[in-house]
Amino acid sequence: MSKPVKLDFSEKYDEQHAKRYFHKHRNGLSRRLSNLRDQQLARRALALVGDPGLVLDLPCGAGRFWSMLAEKPNRVIIGADNSEAMIQTALQSQPADVVKRVQPLHTSAFDIALPDNAVDSIFCMRLLHHIGEPAHRLAILKEFERVSRDSVIVSLWVDGNFKAWKRKRTERTRGHQKYQNRFVLPVATVEEEFRQAGFRIQERLDFLPLYAMWRVYVLRKR
Repeated sequence: MSKPVKLDFSEKYDEQHAKRYFHKHRNGLSRRLSNLRDQQLARRALALVGDPGLVLDLPCGAGRFWSMLAEKPNRVIIGADNSEAMIQTALQSQPADVVKRVQPLHTSAFDIALPDNAVDSIFCMRLLHHIGEPAHRLAILKEFERVSRDSVIVSLWVDGNFKAWKRKRTERTRGHQKYQNRFVLPVATVEEEFRQAGFRIQERLDFLPLYAMWRVYVLRKR
């Protein structure tokens, strides 16, 4: 049996960090506006795949998208994360009427504790930009392809925009860092990885076209 993948950054999500993460997107006007745009793109992506009734939110973090996911009255939400502290923070912090709609699941994106074709759609926001190794990204995507019956919604950083150009220039000035846990991916690279994992791209949704690095991909199983 292969050894389970454990990423360096995953170790930081203890109870204290989880609580800070819960407040992160509520602090300051720019973060609140950014969160509104994230929610808007996520809502549109879900509509594009037919507003699925059973959604796996992985990683769910502190439950930032749970209220939006719960807007569909009969939707079942599985809130999953590799961090037990994140899940508990979400259950304690999100509105009670939303929490009762969520089935918590402590699991890894590399080895999801669900059977094949278990959910209609997988909703994966703000994970893949942390994954620098192509083999690791492909392992996650193949696991998503196994567990989802129909669609996957993922967000990540891509090149070909002003912020990516600016980040690359800054990194050249700053020099090489030994540890890095956020990565800008070439569009051609990540789209080929989607294909290798068994998906076709239905839609590309940019946070701010030609400016921001964030892009949401709507993927369908082939």
